Parts: sequence; C-alpha cells; structure tokens
Amino acid sequence: MTRIAFTNVRIFDGSGEDPYTGDLLVEGKRIVEVARLPKRVSTDDARVIDGKGRFLMPGMTEAHTHFSWNDQPSLAAIQFMPPEEHMLWCVRVAKRYLDMGWTCAIGAAAAKPRLDVVLRNAIDAGEFPGPRYLAGSQEITTIGALGDNTLPHMKFEELSFGSVCSGPEEIRRSARTFIKYGVDHLKINLSGEYIAGLPAEMSPFAEDEVAMLAQEAKRYGKRMAAHARSSESVKQCVRHGIEMVYHASFADSEALDMLEAAKDRHFVAPGIGWLIRTTYNAAEYGITEAVATQMGYKRELEIASASLREMHRRGIRILPGGDYGFAWMPHGTNANDLQYFVDYIGMTPKEALMAATRLGGEIMQRPDELGQLKAGFLADIVLIDGDPLQDLSLLTDPAKVQLVMKDGVVHKDCATPVPPHAALHLAGADTPLQEQGVKEALAEMH
Repeated sequence: MTRIAFTNVRIFDGSGEDPYTGDLLVEGKRIVEVARLPKRVSTDDARVIDGKGRFLMPGMTEAHTHFSWNDQPSLAAIQFMPPEEHMLWCVRVAKRYLDMGWTCAIGAAAAKPRLDVVLRNAIDAGEFPGPRYLAGSQEITTIGALGDNTLPHMKFEELSFGSVCSGPEEIRRSARTFIKYGVDHLKINLSGEYIAGLPAEMSPFAEDEVAMLAQEAKRYGKRMAAHARSSESVKQCVRHGIEMVYHASFADSEALDMLEAAKDRHFVAPGIGWLIRTTYNAAEYGITEAVATQMGYKRELEIASASLREMHRRGIRILPGGDYGFAWMPHGTNANDLQYFVDYIGMTPKEALMAATRLGGEIMQRPDELGQLKAGFLADIVLIDGDPLQDLSLLTDPAKVQLVMKDGVVHKDCATPVPPHAALHLAGADTPLQEQGVKEALAEMH
C-alpha cells in the first residue's frame, strides 16, 4: 500500500481550528495520521513531501457546477456546441477543476441530457481525471422560462439547454427519463433569470408541478436542486424538500425563517460571482455596468448581499460555486467566490474556507469522509504556496496551487517546476480559454 508523508506543513484541517504546524500521513486512499509538532508521523517506506512551511488544506467542493457551460458569452453558444465536442469539453474542464484544488463537485445541470452522467462515470472509472462528481439532470423548465431556447418558427427541442415541461405529467416524464439515465439529483428552474428574459422575481411553476418533481425524486431516492432566485421559489424549495437551493437572492423574511427552521436539510449555493462579474466585469461582451443595472443584476446583487448576510448570521449553510463557465467568469476562477463571501456576505476568510471544505463534505453526503484532514478521511488534499487565510486569491492562481491529491493519488505536483498546461489559461489574465476544436481538446487531456 502506497504511503505518502507530508512533513513540515501548516495544517488547516477544516474542523474550525486555526492552522498548526505538523505532519500528515496517507496510506492508500485515506489519511491515517495527522500529527501536531513536536509529534511526527513515521516516514518509513513512505514518499516524503517536505512542505517547507506551506499551507495544507482539504480539497474543496464546488457546489453549483456547470461543466458543460463553455466559457462563451451567451446561453445560445452552449447548445450550438455539438455533443461530441461538448463531451470532450466537459472532460477537459473537469481536469481544470481538479488542477485548481476542487476535488469534489455537484453538477448543477448539464446542457445535454447525459453529459454529466457520462462524465461522472468516466471519472469514477479512472478514464479521465476530475473531481469526485455528483451528476445532475438537465434543467427541468417550463415554456418561456430559463432553459427554453426554442423560437416561434423553430420549435426544436435541441435548441434548449433545459427539458421544457408544462403540467405535472410532463414533469413526471422528464424526471423519470433523467433518473433512467442515471443522475444523482434532479434540477428544476423555479424562478426567472434576467439574461433569459424572465424577471428573477418571477416563479413560473405551479405548486402541483413542483410537488410532482418532489414525489418522483422521493420515489426513486434522488435529491433535488433548484434555480431559485425569487422569494416564492425559495419557499417552494423548503415546502417540497428541495435540498440544494441555488441563488436565493430575493428571499424575504418568511423565506429566511423557513430556511432557518430547516437549515439541517438545505444548502444554499448563491452563485454570487455571477451577479458580481456580470455587473462589473462583462463590458467587453456588451454588458456594461449600465446595461447590468438596466437588466436588474446590480439591484439583485445589493438585495442578495443583504439576504445572504442574514442567512449567514442565522447559520444557514452557504457554499461556493455557481455559473462559472461564461466568458467573463471562466472555469477555473471559481475560488473568487471565497473572497466574494468575505466582501459581500460578511464571512471571515476562515469561514469562507470552511464553506469550501467542511461544508463540501456535508453537501456530498459524506461528512465523515470528506472535507477535513482527519485520520480515516479520504485523502483529498491541496498544498498551497502561501496562506489563503491572509490572501484568498492564492486559490485562483494555478502556480500557487502546488499539489493536488485525490483519493490518495497525487494528481498535480508543481511544487518544483511549472504548473500543468491545463491551468495556464489562468496565468496573467482573467480571460477564457477559447475552444479550438477536438485536436486541442485531446492534446490538453494528456
């Protein structure tokens, strides 16, 4: 059994304790010992990685992941990518996440029916590197809502990145179809979205439609996730037991009370990076701050910041991730969310890091195996050059994310030379990696 010893590291173990200097020993897939100096772990027959005082932390969990969003400036561009290239894109992006220290991820909807499932299966089989992944369905949506991209004269289902339903029986059919495909959870779009032309405060689904989704999920033992910006959509999540609440921007006092009363059941992944970067960083793509204000995003950011601060105060679980994969917020820059949690939600840097690690184990439904550096836990470990508690932006720099281990296997080790090519798109500029076709996609996988 392979033994790897990390020595002379500052250990952030994810428990809530301050970092301490020590050693950590991995055997096979699991951590077998964590030692605080002056105690040391045995290095007999072990590969020794001298941390030289660097920061050792648990792997992070991205709680609202769209691998199939393709770093382009429009929703339409997602569906215009053919399925063959789209699958290669997902494989390529999954490696990028692992390169950046995201060892777990929750699929928040695939652009095509089986992309998430096929990717999860390939990662689990060891065919391609990527985070430990829970696969989502396409977004279950309704006529005219987010995910319905059909046109009056072109009513082709393939234009839509959602599964368009109207009425409980269509919801039932869609849910059962995705369950047949092997998803881990079902995603439904319970609110509008400004960029899609439906106000974010709008809740387009009737109560019996949401109840049908919950009934089918319960019947088959699946969890649920929801795009839920409006206050009513957040309440629908609580009423129907939808565990993963995405956004929750406009949650009013009643919605907050409901979430707080059921906080042991629900997770909120607000995707606040989308609001911030669409408001302030998308001018190159035609969304200036003035345009974002007119669309409603600047106002939503202000309201969401206040709502999320209140959620944090009440102990509602808030996790990072959400809608990375657009041109102005490309895949791999996801750790920006942690600084946004500090600036907009009022978390401390330690709380933000806990949201990405310990809470990640909880949303992955493996709190006794993931998200902390403890004996018996799976060895998902990241070594950082510098102290993220002093500078969270280190987690967005591929050169600072120096070693990534998943399941006891070192995936990335650039403690000595240059970081792997898969992460170089982030060096020096916050710009998207442009898709150049199948040849380049294949080249980057090797």
